[in-house]
Amino acid sequence: MSFLITAFNIILYQPLLNALVLLYLYLPGHDFGIAVIILTVLIKFLFYPLGVKSIRSQKALSGIQPKLKEIQEKYKNNKEQQTREMMALYKREKINPFSGCLPILIQLPVLIALYRVFWRGLEIGQVSSFLYKFVPPIGSINTSFLGIIDLSQSATIMIENVRHYLWPNIILIALVGITQFIQIKMTAPKAKPGKDNSFSSQMQKQMQYFMPAFIVLILFSLPSALALYFLTTTLFTIIQQYVIFRNKND
Repeated sequence: MSFLITAFNIILYQPLLNALVLLYLYLPGHDFGIAVIILTVLIKFLFYPLGVKSIRSQKALSGIQPKLKEIQEKYKNNKEQQTREMMALYKREKINPFSGCLPILIQLPVLIALYRVFWRGLEIGQVSSFLYKFVPPIGSINTSFLGIIDLSQSATIMIENVRHYLWPNIILIALVGITQFIQIKMTAPKAKPGKDNSFSSQMQKQMQYFMPAFIVLILFSLPSALALYFLTTTLFTIIQQYVIFRNKND
């Protein structure tokens, strides 16, 4: 177990922490939020091929939704045959229904490392042993973003048993929820005229609201630096999706 923790620190946590500190040190104005945004964009470019693959897979799956619904309706009383027909359709269309999940699983360790960076890496005294020798010494980090949002704080803090709300942080998290909804909406299959009460259709509609709400709820108690990371990631993905979806031949 200790070996895995050490490998995780060397491969992911330490490089991300040092990259964030270097960006903070050398960016004009030393704005921590701008450093988080640039680091996020660099990570997205690093995983750009995986992101494109995931979006193309989602686009392809959306395109065959009408055929899948026909199969589900035709073989609704024979689940075994329904599964065979669906797998045959995936094979004909050369689609792996699980390929969209792979990039997410690969990027999950990076997200965990970023969580550690934003949760513990904001207090330089606690993580000085993880800084590379070529990183200039730094006493402290001002964790504000544009002088408005303290990214080291969660959206709510407890002071003397009274709940105080940090409204700029809440607005940031609300923007995450809105952009997440837009991103999911972009990949959802276009509904045909008329009411579709199929189980899969209802699940897709519910997920459009559930996932953004779930992410907002989680971010509410985490450092707002993670909310800024999610917002930047989602906006980047929306741009990716727009470019790929606009190209009909992609």
